[in-house]
Amino acid sequence: MNKNERTNSIIEKLKEKYPMSECTLEYETEPYKLLIMARLSAQCTDARVNIVAKDLFKEFKSIEDFAGCDLDKLEKAIFSCGLYKTKAKNIKDMCKMIADEFDSQVPEDMDDLLKLPGIGRKIANLIRGDVFGKPAIVTDTHCIRISNRLGLCDSENPHAVEKQLLEIIPPEESNDFCHRLVFFGREYCKSQNPKCGDCFLRDVCCFK
Repeated sequence: MNKNERTNSIIEKLKEKYPMSECTLEYETEPYKLLIMARLSAQCTDARVNIVAKDLFKEFKSIEDFAGCDLDKLEKAIFSCGLYKTKAKNIKDMCKMIADEFDSQVPEDMDDLLKLPGIGRKIANLIRGDVFGKPAIVTDTHCIRISNRLGLCDSENPHAVEKQLLEIIPPEESNDFCHRLVFFGREYCKSQNPKCGDCFLRDVCCFK
């Protein structure tokens, strides 16, 4: 089995195991909410972010509310997500930029997304994939760890992993593939003590 055949087999097995591929951040439909929640998720669990976001979006109801908010008030609202001072400043500044430069609409272009304070390629790709339906590889810790173990890439650098996966993952599969890796990483391919003996990908995996 060559690499392309192995890649296709991995994609199909993941689709069979996890037919519902979706973002684990519960942002409803507004793109700016996913952007903010993705920023909050740095060094914080998605489960915690989902809890915090419920009250956060009741208190701050629009991009303009975040852009013009009292920073101390925002810090208190997101305190339990950690790194709250940096995250609060990024969120306020990114929302101000979106309001001032993008007519209060989250931009679709990669370069525009990367202009936003606190937004790197991982979050930008999440927005492009989930919101705008563009081919996107979200190189979170699950994606990097599992893709290396499966032999789909050979780097720990997020941008290098993104480029290597884009070469072998069909564009129409890329976004869902990354979401499925999150579920797979939590259930089987954990950072410590992966469940290799029970894994449905063991016959196509390079991890020893």
